[in-house]
Amino acid sequence: MKKILLSAVALLMLFSCQNETTEVAPEASAITQRGCASQEVLEAQMKDDPTLALRMNEIEAFTQKAMLTGRLVNGKVEIPVVVNVLYKTAAENITDAQIQSQIDVLNADFNATNSDFSSTPALFSGVAANVGITFVLETVNRKSTTKTSWGTRDAMKKTKQGGLDPTSPTTKLNMWACTIGGGILGYAQFPGGSTTTDGVVIDSKYFGLSGSGAYPYNLGRTATHEVGHWMNLRHIWGDATCGSDLVSDTPTHNTANYGVPAYPHYSTCTGTPVEMTMNYMDYTDDRGMYMFSNGQKSRMAAIFVSGGARAGFGI
Repeated sequence: MKKILLSAVALLMLFSCQNETTEVAPEASAITQRGCASQEVLEAQMKDDPTLALRMNEIEAFTQKAMLTGRLVNGKVEIPVVVNVLYKTAAENITDAQIQSQIDVLNADFNATNSDFSSTPALFSGVAANVGITFVLETVNRKSTTKTSWGTRDAMKKTKQGGLDPTSPTTKLNMWACTIGGGILGYAQFPGGSTTTDGVVIDSKYFGLSGSGAYPYNLGRTATHEVGHWMNLRHIWGDATCGSDLVSDTPTHNTANYGVPAYPHYSTCTGTPVEMTMNYMDYTDDRGMYMFSNGQKSRMAAIFVSGGARAGFGI
C-alpha cells in the first residue's frame, strides 16, 4: 500500500522548482515520446503563488476524507465542454468532426466502453474502473492568430495575449486546441489553481482521432490523460523514482513508461510489482493505455461532491 497523505511541507518541497517554458518553436519532426507538461506547469504556478500548495493540501485532505466516508456517488456528473481552437494554419483549425471525435473518446474511456478495455490483464481486472463521468460538447470557439506556438505559460488562455479566455470555468471544462511546441502533447491545470487559467490544453495535432500523421498519439488519449490531471490524478509514478500517485490500488512504478511495454513489466521498487503500464496516467503510446483504476475513480469522484474542488459541476 502506498502512502496516501502528503503534508503541506512535503507539497511545498515537491513543487519547489519553477518551469521557465515560454513560447517555443513547433516540432520539425514527429514526437517519439509522450510529453505532458502538467507537473512542470504546476511547479511554476506554485512558485508564482505559494498559497497554491496550501490550497492543494486542503483539497487533498478533503479528497481523502471523502474517499474514506464513501460519499462519492449521489447523482451523475456530466461535464459541459467548451473547445477553444487557436490557429494560424488550416491544419490547426481542426474540424468540428475531429473535435466531436475527442468528446467521443473521452466518453468511451471514462465509461469503460473503449474497445481495448477488454485487453486489461487478469491481474488488474478486479480494479479496472468504469469512472461513470460523461462529457457533452457545448461550444466551439475559433480564433485566427499569428503565433506559431504557444508554450506552457497559459498565453492561449488569455485574450489579452492573443488567446481566448475560458468560458465559465467553474461549471464548464475548457479545452484549448493549439500548437504548444517543445515536444509537449498537452497539459492540464490541477484543482486549486486560478479559475482564469483553468482547463486543459491539447496540441491540435493530437486532438481527437487525428489520423496517421499524429501516430502513435492519434487515438485521443492525450486528452484522456490530461482530463485525468484536471480531475486531480497524478502521474502513475508520482513524478519521482518509485513515487506515490496517492492512489492505493495502482502499483508503484519506477518512472514513466513509453511505447507499448510488453506485459508483464516489473518494477524494481519495493516488492517488484507488475506495473500498470496500460493506465491512462502513464506515458505509453495511445494504443498502449486503456484503463483507470477504482482508486483513481474514487479520487476523481471526490472533487465533485459538495465541498469538493469542482463541486460546481455537481454530483
